[in-house]
Amino acid sequence: MTLSVRHPVLLVMALSWAPLAGADYLWLDRHAGQGAKGYFSELQPGEHLPVAQLQNPRVVLGEGKTAPLKAGVESFEIADAPPGDLRVAAQRAEGGTLTIYQAREGRTETRAQNDLELVPTTPGGNTFALHWKGTVVPASQVNVYTSEQWTRSLKPAADGTVTLITPFPARYVLEVSAQVNGGSTVDGKRYDSVIHVSTLSFEVRQ
Repeated sequence: MTLSVRHPVLLVMALSWAPLAGADYLWLDRHAGQGAKGYFSELQPGEHLPVAQLQNPRVVLGEGKTAPLKAGVESFEIADAPPGDLRVAAQRAEGGTLTIYQAREGRTETRAQNDLELVPTTPGGNTFALHWKGTVVPASQVNVYTSEQWTRSLKPAADGTVTLITPFPARYVLEVSAQVNGGSTVDGKRYDSVIHVSTLSFEVRQ
């Protein structure tokens, strides 16, 4: 999947990092020895939307490689999740708008693979930098949702990173969105608006 504008500096300039009101998001839940599931939510992680409305669901393996995702009713099933941090992507086209959903589970790696991705600055850390196609860009706002119905909106520090305090055990989902100003061409089709919605999820245990 490629955007019509290829130069990374131009890509950053063409994006609006302002949060989008009421954005849906794709996020991952992974348990040791039990594979992983990808859910589609609108508000809290426990509120699941049908995943059938998403197209081209895939596991992102890196170096341009992907693997298809199996869709259930309320989740995508990943029985053999690869080791390390897990990434998936999907999309939804509605009229002239294309929304590209990208999700990551885990915070052990300090590199990005999805086009838009929150990346911990240190393995297992609580400070995150936003990456766009290999370029670090400042985040304007990051929304936080948890399995305990606790929410926050994080504002960036002077260097553009955001830091999250994890005060209790829960699954934390960080969400950020960006819109390509003026639309773009994706996979040979022109869209009036292209929106990227990215999440990073991880579990904090007792």
